[in-house]
Amino acid sequence: MRPGVPVDRVAEASAELAPVFALLEDAEAEAQRVRANGREETARIRQQARERAEAIVADANARAGAVRADVVAEAWRTVEREAELVARSADEAAARLRERARERIPSLVDRAVSAALVALGEPPERVP
Repeated sequence: MRPGVPVDRVAEASAELAPVFALLEDAEAEAQRVRANGREETARIRQQARERAEAIVADANARAGAVRADVVAEAWRTVEREAELVARSADEAAARLRERARERIPSLVDRAVSAALVALGEPPERVP
């Protein structure tokens, strides 16, 4: 400061604040870098999440196919077991009917022979 010369307060304040403004410019540049890095990181994380979600869906679809195949196979095994039970039951019923028929055939033959003899005029006392 010189005697008799008015003090330039603006120039003096500018000179004092220049280092602060320089620091603020550096801070703003750093903030812009941080924001840019944040956007890039966010995009990267989103892409990874998207890829992971796609992988999970693909895995679920693959497993669903396998599960469906397992369910269908089990259903067929159940149907085959039930069909086998029905067939076995039918075979047993047929065997019972054949046995019953074998037991009844002699008496039915006797009745048929008797009816034929009567129809042919054989006297009833001679008909067994």
